[in-house]
Amino acid sequence: MRSLKVLILEDHPFQLMALHQMLNANGVFNVLTAESVEVARQSLASKGPVDIAICDLYLEHGDSLGLIREMAEQGLAQVLVLLSDADRDVLDGVASMARQAGLNVLGCMPKPASATAIGQMLDACQQRLRPTPQALSWERACQMLGVSELATQPLCTEVGEAAIERYASLCYQPIVNQDGDLQGVEALARWQDPNHGQLMPSEFLPLLELAGLEPAFTWFVLQQVLRLCAQVARDTGRELPVSVNIPGRLLEQEHFALTLQGLLQRFAVPARNLTLELVETSRLKTDSAHVTGLLRLRMIGCKLSIGDFGIGGGTPHRLLGVAVAVFEIPSAVGSGVGG
Repeated sequence: MRSLKVLILEDHPFQLMALHQMLNANGVFNVLTAESVEVARQSLASKGPVDIAICDLYLEHGDSLGLIREMAEQGLAQVLVLLSDADRDVLDGVASMARQAGLNVLGCMPKPASATAIGQMLDACQQRLRPTPQALSWERACQMLGVSELATQPLCTEVGEAAIERYASLCYQPIVNQDGDLQGVEALARWQDPNHGQLMPSEFLPLLELAGLEPAFTWFVLQQVLRLCAQVARDTGRELPVSVNIPGRLLEQEHFALTLQGLLQRFAVPARNLTLELVETSRLKTDSAHVTGLLRLRMIGCKLSIGDFGIGGGTPHRLLGVAVAVFEIPSAVGSGVGG
């Protein structure tokens, strides 16, 4: 394991000491400890950036959210681990905010953390920590997407879709309950660049959007996810709930829900097992077209969640308004989208 530098922000002295000892037991000795946001700022200012920041969300004094954003904007940490027993929607919101700001968010450790969880976290961090890719030109973007020969021409969708088939992949993060029972999985998209290695969504999704390949990539992900669900059902006889991120702007396409319904029927996957998390890559709208798209998805039986709230054009108040309007409508009986 490469030498890691870790910051722990935890205002409970005993838990702070325990975390420090667990890191030492796992071979990590370059550890900055802070019982407050101010001490954390001072440590980062004097000791420099860290590889991993382990942050308690709920502090008696100070704003951990403000520190997280500062670390992202100033490049003071590469990977963030949240330390909290907060509700899932709160954790998802904080994680989305941090990712949007530029941090790799590994996940959340419940309190009190265990030595086993610390060890697993460190192993996972090793996979996340790599040199930051250089700034990309349009020509380089075309090369990454497998369309280098068209760098000075309009993008050919067929060529771009071939690049998606070649370079895109999915990994699946298990979702378990407190007893360790599998409740489902979350699909995580990756892009394998020949020169830079594996890229995270924040690195390649803007390129796909720029190239007009966002819809094609979304359908590629949905097909792979539903194929996995079908295989699990066929091999084990059990249903596998799965969560997938999709760009909110695709909801404005009238055929999106109907096409998705056809895909669910093709793979014989119940719509109730698919949760679509709407990612606000630019801004999440609350106009009638967007809300209509949300309603169509609920009417075919899919579950919805909203990520990245409060970043970009949306606000928590506006997004919660959409969520309430949608989530209070029960799934329609039957398979028709329109009634």
